Amino acid sequence: MPYRDDLDRWLVVRLLANMQRVVLARFRTQSDADGYLRVIQRLIPDSKFLVVFDGNTKSEVCKDCR
Repeated sequence: MPYRDDLDRWLVVRLLANMQRVVLARFRTQSDADGYLRVIQRLIPDSKFLVVFDGNTKSEVCKDCR
């Protein structure tokens, strides 16, 4: 995961059929993601969207720290 993705942890996701999903945008703050969600819901009112926190982190052990 690039460093930029570590900063942008809030995702706006569009829910599709058959349990599929598409990440539309990434944000640093939840309030920015919520604002984008409100706009996108007005533009595409028949679709379902979610704001989620991307908590998936890789905890790699530093080889020099041992």
